[in-house]
Amino acid sequence: MRKFVSVLLTTGTLVAASASFAAERTVTFVIDNMTCASCPYIVKASMGSVIGVAEVAVSFEPKTATVTFDDAETSVEAIAAASANAGYPAHPQQGS
Repeated sequence: MRKFVSVLLTTGTLVAASASFAAERTVTFVIDNMTCASCPYIVKASMGSVIGVAEVAVSFEPKTATVTFDDAETSVEAIAAASANAGYPAHPQQGS
């Protein structure tokens, strides 16, 4: 019984430790094909639908989207793919 409890506690510690390595990240994407006032709404909706995305702010003039997300739940690639699937290819901005 002691061994079982010890294994259970060790497993719980490892699970908690791995969760602590997850981090919230913010990345700015350059968005292609935004040509009208409704485009930012579509980009925001497509990127915001990705599980793990907490916030999306799209700016029409510089054609960028700043996305805050949990990197344990999603990735830069998945967020860019969601935008591309909506017709707006996205690339991480240099230095982001």
